[in-house]
Amino acid sequence: MATLPRLNGIIRALESGQPAFSSFVAPDIASALAASTSSYDGIIFETEHNHYDVAGLRDAFQYLLNRAQIAALGSLAPGVTPLVRIPPNGGEMNQFLAKQVLDIGAYGVVWPHISNAEQAYNAVGACRYPRPDSSPRFEPVGMRGDGPGRALAYWGLSRQQYYARADVWPLAPEGEIFVMLMIEDVEGLNNIDDILGQVDGIGAVLIGEGDLSQELGHPREYEHPLVLEAMAHIVAACKRHDVVVGHPHVGTHNVERVLDEGYRFLMTAPESVDPALALGRRLAGR
Repeated sequence: MATLPRLNGIIRALESGQPAFSSFVAPDIASALAASTSSYDGIIFETEHNHYDVAGLRDAFQYLLNRAQIAALGSLAPGVTPLVRIPPNGGEMNQFLAKQVLDIGAYGVVWPHISNAEQAYNAVGACRYPRPDSSPRFEPVGMRGDGPGRALAYWGLSRQQYYARADVWPLAPEGEIFVMLMIEDVEGLNNIDDILGQVDGIGAVLIGEGDLSQELGHPREYEHPLVLEAMAHIVAACKRHDVVVGHPHVGTHNVERVLDEGYRFLMTAPESVDPALALGRRLAGR
């Protein structure tokens, strides 16, 4: 097991002390092909506001793999790591959707509208397998059902190798599953310290500034003082709890500020060569 490389490119970047770069893309083959030769560390197939189709996602995962790139690197790790934003809000507690996308090989799950610690606990637990209560790192209690046959093939691992790696990072240092919680309403804003203080295994918090700005009365006014103040509150909480914080709308106009403010997961427009991605990587020393 020690000879296996780090497979999740997002985690690899963060472990090296670098910010990770990503983008939302449509859950289809064309988008996957366009992203397959990009310099993103990972991409998020967006099924909250697009159609949810497991078979289509499985095909998109395959087209995201760039065989020449993998051969050149001599590694099982995909050049661009696939995550999935699932459709339900956190309060719906839909564990089965996380199970389905993980079982086809996703390296992580993005959960929309996490508003309290109970929802956060459910999100992390849904991405973990059950284990004896005497096990280290027992909580959040695993609830994922056992059926990862397609994930084994996609990751290129044996069953036991997959089980050893299919836990949530950073709770499990060797884990490859990245759980991202979206804080995008006032309830989540007010509960952020409880969420981060009570629930282990959160890979990152992604601020949903679109929905949050709606509730604050300034829809998509991303530079409005109230919106920036709310976002700063979440960033400060993430720093206190040493949790990665992400920004979903990074462009050339704000990438330098976003990096300076401590965001470590940066999402730019879904382009193979995006000006904000290129500038952000340069400013970050990537």
